[in-house]
Amino acid sequence: VCLTCCSRDVMVKINQICHKNSVKFFTGDVFGYHGYMFADLGEHEFVEEKTKVAKVSPGVEDGPDTKKAKLDSAETTMVKK
Repeated sequence: VCLTCCSRDVMVKINQICHKNSVKFFTGDVFGYHGYMFADLGEHEFVEEKTKVAKVSPGVEDGPDTKKAKLDSAETTMVKK
């Protein structure tokens, strides 16, 4: 359910009904330069993109940064949460 331009009391009442029935609820409004958005998603799954970390083998490079893991921005993996 998406809701906008309603009073706070109406938004709260509709959100309670949606929450009780496991229905996702979104509401928001804009006032000139300012606005707000609220989402009650309850139990839900989503996917997050994570950058893979490449480990550097010892002795390949010199210097203090060799022990730090390096990020390879070309490789990412999707993690379901």
